[in-house]
Amino acid sequence: MSEILSASAPSFVQFNGIGKRFDVDGRKLDILSGFNLRIAEHEFVAIVGASGCGKSTLLRLLVGLDRDYHGELQVDGQTPQSTGSDRGIVFQEHRLFPWLNVEQNVGLGLARAVLSADERRRKVDDYIQLVGLNGFERAMPHQLSGGMAQRVAIARGLVAHPRILALDEPFGALDAMTKTQMQEELLRVRARERITMLLVTHDVEEAVFLADRVVVMAPRPGRVHDTVSIDLPHPRDRASLEFIRLREQLLRALGSGVAPQASPPEAGHGLYSN
Repeated sequence: MSEILSASAPSFVQFNGIGKRFDVDGRKLDILSGFNLRIAEHEFVAIVGASGCGKSTLLRLLVGLDRDYHGELQVDGQTPQSTGSDRGIVFQEHRLFPWLNVEQNVGLGLARAVLSADERRRKVDDYIQLVGLNGFERAMPHQLSGGMAQRVAIARGLVAHPRILALDEPFGALDAMTKTQMQEELLRVRARERITMLLVTHDVEEAVFLADRVVVMAPRPGRVHDTVSIDLPHPRDRASLEFIRLREQLLRALGSGVAPQASPPEAGHGLYSN
């Protein structure tokens, strides 16, 4: 399937014929090739696929952390030239600065904002409250659980009120109970913020629980293999027959005639992304 677009709304994000190569051991390695995807504003899209298919690379391109690609990438009709406050990102590792407290780490999301000290403090306080960390404003990262640290990372990603939030396996390192709680919190945040979300995950159940659409990527070079609309109302029941049917449909799509390729050793500095 060459092009995926919600039928109910015009595209807000467009990946058109995206290709990406890395230099690995002196040779060119295609990570993405002919990747096409359209996302409507306020839509929640999840991307699933085998390790090494370029899922995380797509997020880096979207938020402007990598500009070395071919094809066309547009956000609201414009080609992003660099990182910007309109596009936030949350990684699997919380990446908090250990010498800064919660309040200060969240405030880093406003580094480019032109605000008075009072406005900055109100925004930071608002988003700390949004992610349920009232009372932990002065706590240091080492004093937080994994789930709490990810809440700080989400608050930092949201505090500048981006139009898009990219999420790169944000709950992958959490235990099962904390992961479930964080997924529910993310939906609550989305309901308030009404922003576009693009989630990369290896967890098919997580994708079905959170997303409006799930895109299945083929192995390297990464491209769209299939897409599944998740037409279930929230809150979603993971034990319902329809939820299980959609989960099984996605699992079949992941394995349907797409043989995984062996991935080379990762290049230095995180260049080879999944």
